Amino acid sequence: MPLSYESIFSLINLAVLPAWLLLAVLPRSGITRAVVHSGLYPIVLGVFYAVTLTMGIFLGYGADGGNFNSAAGVSQIFSHPHGILIGWSHYLVFDLFVGAWMSRDAQRRGVPHLALIPCLFFTLMLGPVGLLMYVAARLALRKGGWSLVETGAAPELQIPR
Repeated sequence: MPLSYESIFSLINLAVLPAWLLLAVLPRSGITRAVVHSGLYPIVLGVFYAVTLTMGIFLGYGADGGNFNSAAGVSQIFSHPHGILIGWSHYLVFDLFVGAWMSRDAQRRGVPHLALIPCLFFTLMLGPVGLLMYVAARLALRKGGWSLVETGAAPELQIPR
């Protein structure tokens, strides 16, 4: 018996929680590096996203009339539970990618981990709000400016001060 949309939605939500907990509780651990920073999560969630997207576009799963050409077309995609799985998995993979980047960036810049934890929570829950909080925390702590360029990046990528 196939899983319901509701069950799949719950499973993908639960699937990312261990990664977020590792970022919050064991940020420098080898297991966090191996599981979260290795690309394992983005790859697995990316495959799920690609499969559900392919099913929606080419195999007829999802709402009729859905497209990326207009707000009405995108709204139609999200009017079906399959479209919700496509969109939600997209959010989950990118929010986790941003959270993992913030964790690595905080370690490189010496941002106190306690300052990072609320930013991770808000990135999990509200995506860009958490990133904005992190950049603001970096500024307040004088651990970097608004630039998202990696420390140690090639000189041509550096933002002049």
